[in-house]
Amino acid sequence: MKRSLRRALWVGAVVAVTVATVPMASAFGAGSVTTSFTRVQDWGTGHETRVTITNGSDASVSTWRIEFDLPSGTTIGSFWDADVTRTGNHYVAVKKSWAGPLAPGASFSWGYNGTGAYRAPLNCTINGAPCGGGTTPPTTTAPPTTTPPTTTPPTTPPPTTPPPTTPPGAQKVVGYFVQWGVYQRNYHVRNIHTSGSAAKLTHILYAFGNTTGGRCTIGDSYADYEKAYTAAESVDGVADTWDQPLRGNFNQLRKLKRMYPHLKVIYSIGGWTWSGGFTQAAQNPTAFAESCYNMVKDPRWADVFDGIDIDWEYPNACGLTCDSSGPNAFKNVISALRTRFGSSALVTAAITADGSNGGKIDVADYAGAAANLNWIMPMTYDYFGAFAPQGPTAPHSPLTSYTGIPQQGFWSDAAIQKLKSKGIPANKLLLGIGFYGRGWTGVTQTTAGGTATGPAPGTYEQGIEDYKVLKNTCPATGTVGGTAYAKCGSNWWSYDTPSTINGKMTYAKNQGLGGAFFWELSGDTSNGELISAIKGGLG
Repeated sequence: MKRSLRRALWVGAVVAVTVATVPMASAFGAGSVTTSFTRVQDWGTGHETRVTITNGSDASVSTWRIEFDLPSGTTIGSFWDADVTRTGNHYVAVKKSWAGPLAPGASFSWGYNGTGAYRAPLNCTINGAPCGGGTTPPTTTAPPTTTPPTTTPPTTPPPTTPPPTTPPGAQKVVGYFVQWGVYQRNYHVRNIHTSGSAAKLTHILYAFGNTTGGRCTIGDSYADYEKAYTAAESVDGVADTWDQPLRGNFNQLRKLKRMYPHLKVIYSIGGWTWSGGFTQAAQNPTAFAESCYNMVKDPRWADVFDGIDIDWEYPNACGLTCDSSGPNAFKNVISALRTRFGSSALVTAAITADGSNGGKIDVADYAGAAANLNWIMPMTYDYFGAFAPQGPTAPHSPLTSYTGIPQQGFWSDAAIQKLKSKGIPANKLLLGIGFYGRGWTGVTQTTAGGTATGPAPGTYEQGIEDYKVLKNTCPATGTVGGTAYAKCGSNWWSYDTPSTINGKMTYAKNQGLGGAFFWELSGDTSNGELISAIKGGLG
């Protein structure tokens, strides 16, 4: 249940999968300028490695040159974000011209795909010095490798139930960044940094990729990877150059991740407007998964994305269009994605929050898909709104039921309990929060349940307004169903505030949920009031 204009677009994504269990890191110690190699994926006949250069000195490093040997049986097949040459088993990697100097305390990562199982590099030096600092280049011993089951296809990482992506008990704070925000809304990746939100987030969902022809496709190439950023607009204050190979949101997200190494970015596919192609995707899930993998792992941005998110509205039910793929379609698509992306990638899903009897949760096998998903995000918002122009007025994101609620099962707790009852673990469920309100006009009744004449005026879309606007133009005066409402003149709005979010986070903790997610970052204040409430409430 998402707004069509606000969940409309997307981008081709990359899943630079970060190992979700214990990374096989060959760190060469600590020094002025150091280099580490991390196994990202390993499927026996091939592997992916991330190489990170860290400037621990007090001066900028204008260039770097890494030399290392790979053990017999291991070679580099493809690489990105560095220029790599080979002589026998000896490799030399140098900085790309577009990368710029490495500031004190900063890090830079490049990566490669190799043949054979992962083995640690030997005799590593950076700018002639040992990769781990000190005076003598170390000789490392390659770690033992694990051969995947013989039933696993030779080029595909073995599908397994993904391990938790955060330590037990850790709470996820997941927020959507919309690609089209760079236009009229003038919201850029830099704002995630300046608002203080980046430090509070654990994951960013980049919305959206399209599903054209039952395949993953780029939604907006200009916003995604072509738009040139000035120094003032850029996350790190460095302007894009005309000849750099990657610009746009993707490059800005790359820079943001360097500033906040804990952050993961997930490419979200579909949304209200772009879910139509999932019907065709369900007819050949393997081909769909292959197309998504190729898009997400494009060498130009293979380090930006850590996984893929499926936002299908709705399998075996109706959204903007209707799907009749059957109850197993969603589970089959997710299974194919997990198989193709491997166990270390993040694979997540935003799903319906219709908790009514025989409703959208009941017509698709979400529980069957859960084993192959890192977590599930029931969209516990947009339950009610001026898409019913005459009302009755009702909060669009109620946590609990209340006397007079227009539809049974249309509240957050109903969805959570139904999903748990189907066998989905509570810690795989995230509670959804809207950073916006929904409203009607022509309303005379102050409390919920009044009649209306149509949608209230909104900045970008009738009936919808950002929290950052509503907190000033129509401050909350009451609560119903665990969320806030306000009547200003003849307009009636419902939305969450820091106070009601705190109550919802208490609920999430009491239910043992895995955390919370929200739609979307640009609706918050410039100092991140709502994300601060989520982070503090989950504490």
